Amino acid sequence: MVHCCIPGVSGSTMEVYLWLFLAATSAVTATHHPRQLSPCQVVDMDVYCNDMNLRAIPGELPTGIHKLDLSHNLLQNLTRELMPFYTTVNHLIFHANKIQFIQPGLFTDMANLQVLDLSKNYLDIFAASKNEIGPLLTVKQLDLSGNGLYTGMTDYFLHDAPTLLNLSLDGNSITKISKDTFSGSTALRKIDLHNNVILEIEDGAFDSLLDLSELDLSMNSITCITDFNLPQLKLLNLSKNSMESFQTTDSDTEYELQYLDLRENKIHYFPIVPRRNKLMYLDLSRNLLRGINTIPPAEELELMSDSRFPTHPQTDHKNIHNDLSRLLYLDMSYNQIKSIPSSFFNYTRSLEVLNLSNNCLEAFSVNHLSPLNSLKILDLSFNALQNLSFGENTLQSLEELYLTANNLRAIDSAIFYRLPSIRELHLQHNFLRICGLLHRPPQRSHHLHSTDCIIFSSVHTLRSLYLSGNSIEFVPQCAFHGSPLAVLDLSQNPGLILHKNAFTGLESSLTYLSLRGNDLHVLNTDLFVLSSLRDVDLSDNKLTSLPLWNKESAIQSLNLQNNCLVILEYNTMLVLERTLKTLYLGSNPLSCCTNTRFLQMVQRSTVDIPDIASVTCQYTQDSEQVEISITSVSQEHCEMLNRKSLSIIVIIITSLVLIAVLVLLSKLCHPRRHRLRGSFKA
Repeated sequence: MVHCCIPGVSGSTMEVYLWLFLAATSAVTATHHPRQLSPCQVVDMDVYCNDMNLRAIPGELPTGIHKLDLSHNLLQNLTRELMPFYTTVNHLIFHANKIQFIQPGLFTDMANLQVLDLSKNYLDIFAASKNEIGPLLTVKQLDLSGNGLYTGMTDYFLHDAPTLLNLSLDGNSITKISKDTFSGSTALRKIDLHNNVILEIEDGAFDSLLDLSELDLSMNSITCITDFNLPQLKLLNLSKNSMESFQTTDSDTEYELQYLDLRENKIHYFPIVPRRNKLMYLDLSRNLLRGINTIPPAEELELMSDSRFPTHPQTDHKNIHNDLSRLLYLDMSYNQIKSIPSSFFNYTRSLEVLNLSNNCLEAFSVNHLSPLNSLKILDLSFNALQNLSFGENTLQSLEELYLTANNLRAIDSAIFYRLPSIRELHLQHNFLRICGLLHRPPQRSHHLHSTDCIIFSSVHTLRSLYLSGNSIEFVPQCAFHGSPLAVLDLSQNPGLILHKNAFTGLESSLTYLSLRGNDLHVLNTDLFVLSSLRDVDLSDNKLTSLPLWNKESAIQSLNLQNNCLVILEYNTMLVLERTLKTLYLGSNPLSCCTNTRFLQMVQRSTVDIPDIASVTCQYTQDSEQVEISITSVSQEHCEMLNRKSLSIIVIIITSLVLIAVLVLLSKLCHPRRHRLRGSFKA
């Protein structure tokens, strides 16, 4: 033990000093309380106090913070006493609390506050007291959504917000927008009034907002717009209302409108957009359009009130051809359109996407007068099309064409061959046949009459072709030669017969092939020559065996569900195992004891079998077929069968030996009898 001594101080004196020191230390410790740390998380200069069941704002927060997130707490009242001021805060979030009172002028001294989120609270209670929140002199973004506010209540928050740019009022109960609603927030650029109950918008309600560029009025109860006159607006969303018409005030003013969303309304006639516009996106889907007329016929106008369809100076009860020269996207799907004159496309020469699916079209044509040469995507699915024609040098940029679920049968055999940029053809559920070698692709300037088959060869840009559900009976030799298909879907064509060389020319390009649901008994095509094939779907057929793939196979996914496979050739599966990653096997009458090598490969392999829980096999027990899961197969299940098989083999071999011996003895005895008979005669 080492003793420490202080010169001139005895041992007893040293002990006294030590006791005095410990006593003093204890006294200090007893009277000192450590500073309580805030439970909030601090990241750089941002503080996150969300989801903490707080009833008051923590007092011990760092100074100089920029962002304070107090969302998802239990705050009810915001007052100067409960809310310490952090003058450096520019982003303040009170989302999803229970706030029902804000002391007027509370945010006045927060000179850096730019973003204030008060969404999902009980501010309707505050507004009912008719107190103003006070000036929001620096706030640029204000979120008041989900507060139960109704008409007139917004005035108490927007009365003095001169720098406010973005305002969210969605999810409230506002029924009317008056001309004074935004009089105290004239700098607004974006207003979100989505999901309210707006029935009326007073004239001039937005006139003071000279910089307003985005207005969302979706999911309200607006019935019509008869005098749209906001030339500064760039985006207008009126979807999911009850609108029957949309008309613009007639003037030569140039409108900035680029995006107009009118989907899911009750519009009967094509909207009248500004005469001079910059419209690029127009969505009219899920309405009641019967054509592209802009106003009802004269006889219908007489039956309608002027308030719904006022006479337009330009119309004179005739159709208006809107200037849609800058339009890139037009969606008129899910309407009742029966026909569209090709002249309509004279006014949409820049169009890149046109969706006319789910209508009542019986014919569609594009001619050289309106070639739509900028169009990249055309969707005509789910109509009643019987006639389809594309003129020479039309649709030069078309890449995707959707014609699913129509009545196409006899059309120009080279109609798709003349599309120089086509990449995807969706032709499911029609009545199309595939031309063979006798139908050579014509020169592009040559027009063929309608025939009973379509040419799919030598379409040099075609990458994806979908022909399921066309009642195709035969795929001829070299049907797709010269077309660099990567995806080919020939599924759901029951009774389909494939020529042995049907896929010649696709050796290096085809990666996906579906032959699902074709009632195939034998796969006699040389799939093994398709060296790039990755995904193969052979499900829902009647295959009893698989073709032998060569060692160059690159298949990664193979679907064999719902076939008649009893035995899977081990050599074939051994080749596939090199690259195979996913295998579907369910609903096949597999044999447990004649696929033992394959079953062992499955049990030890890295191949994924997603439906392995439903994959079963059969074995014989007491002269009955027993079905068990493929994962439960063991050697014992087949030992009895092997013993029985061995016994049968022994019996058969023994029988054959006995028969052979008897035959041999018979032959040996026959000459002896012959000699005996001969000697007797002598």
